[in-house]
Amino acid sequence: MFLWMAFANAQTIEYRLTKPDRSALFAKQQPLIFSSTSHNNLPTITLDASKKYQSIDGFGFALTGGSAYHLMQMTPQTRTKLLHELFACNDSNIGISYLRISIGASDLNDHTYSYDDLPNGLTDWSLDKFDLGTDKKELIPVLKEILSINPHIKILASPWSAPTWMKTNNDFRGGSLKSDCFNVYAQYFVRYIQAMKKQGIRIDAITVQNEPLHPGNNPSMYMTAADQCMFIKKHLGPAFQEVKIATKIIIYDHNANRPDYPISILNDKTARQYIDGSAFHLYEGSIDTLSEVHRLHPDKNLYFTELWMGAPGNFGQDMSFHINQLIIGAVRNWCRNVIEWNLTSNPQLEPHTDQGGCDRCLGGITIDGDKVTRNAGYYIIAHASKFVRPGSTRIKSTLPANKSLNNIAFITPKGERVLIVINNNDKQIDFCIKENGKTVHTFLPSGTVGTYVWK
Repeated sequence: MFLWMAFANAQTIEYRLTKPDRSALFAKQQPLIFSSTSHNNLPTITLDASKKYQSIDGFGFALTGGSAYHLMQMTPQTRTKLLHELFACNDSNIGISYLRISIGASDLNDHTYSYDDLPNGLTDWSLDKFDLGTDKKELIPVLKEILSINPHIKILASPWSAPTWMKTNNDFRGGSLKSDCFNVYAQYFVRYIQAMKKQGIRIDAITVQNEPLHPGNNPSMYMTAADQCMFIKKHLGPAFQEVKIATKIIIYDHNANRPDYPISILNDKTARQYIDGSAFHLYEGSIDTLSEVHRLHPDKNLYFTELWMGAPGNFGQDMSFHINQLIIGAVRNWCRNVIEWNLTSNPQLEPHTDQGGCDRCLGGITIDGDKVTRNAGYYIIAHASKFVRPGSTRIKSTLPANKSLNNIAFITPKGERVLIVINNNDKQIDFCIKENGKTVHTFLPSGTVGTYVWK
């Protein structure tokens, strides 16, 4: 009886593991127990909840048009069950808390479109032809079902292209926004946010342009930092302000190798008053570069909005790279969220556009009719999303030598501690977790990811 009471009163850690050989997949383990025993000979990760950094908005995926299509092809009962697993956070569900959607088509739609498509040579300065159109068929119904499960999920919307009649080349692929269309394009954003609100969908934030320095995708649109700055300070910012739109404006939304792009815009005193922060991808550059943007503009937020996984993928390598670079790396470099590209694929990796659409993008899950396969992306996000709920705060945690036990720590709104650790060594590592003079001894096999939670 005495031993049972001592165990019940002890501070315990619940934890889950994912191993690179898939022998454990976000698998719950036997709880660990804190004690006052020291293990000075072992590497130790020490938490200090008094040292707080940025607040967390959430972890999730891009819900592309293709993802919505795959979900809508499922039988309603199976789709509802899957969406609960993905977006509810109770029981065995993983609690995805952030989504990115496209304004108009992305390259993972089966065709290109905007919300104001016209025959060549025509214009629509008053946006009388504006209509959510294609997205009413699959994307919006899926979003509504997700919102019925998690009404507080944050949604970021990004355009791949303006309507073609607003562009210098009158094409969805490449070209730039015509200078005389800056104002009507700002109103296009306003119409979009208002139209989605009428559907019961609140857009928390927009990025001005997906990958503005990559005009080779389909769709895509080239936008210089100078043009983006002018568009925001003279048109988009004032347009949002005039009709009291609270949706955040986020700039850049491209690779970490060009921090000068968002920095130059944030240096403009007029533009920066409308800007919430900057968004990054990681197809080029170093994730540590993001801290340079934070150093120069610490009052502006940072977001991580895209990195894909190529099919068929390597489960262990993909887990390692994305946990190290995104879940840990992006957040240690001040990001408030992490969004993977993208939520679902099918076995054929379709749909995608021609002339540049991604034909190798592996979703977090693969949907084949009603059959679901959970890929590396699913577990990468699950290790953070289930326990690091929106409103959590990153706190200090020490890094053992050479990042052999790379990690990130949080305190949740309920006061729980969450520690995510990956063993980057080629062998098992025994180590300790320490907080407030209490220590627990544990171990991780090579390449294994662990999420540890305690009150």
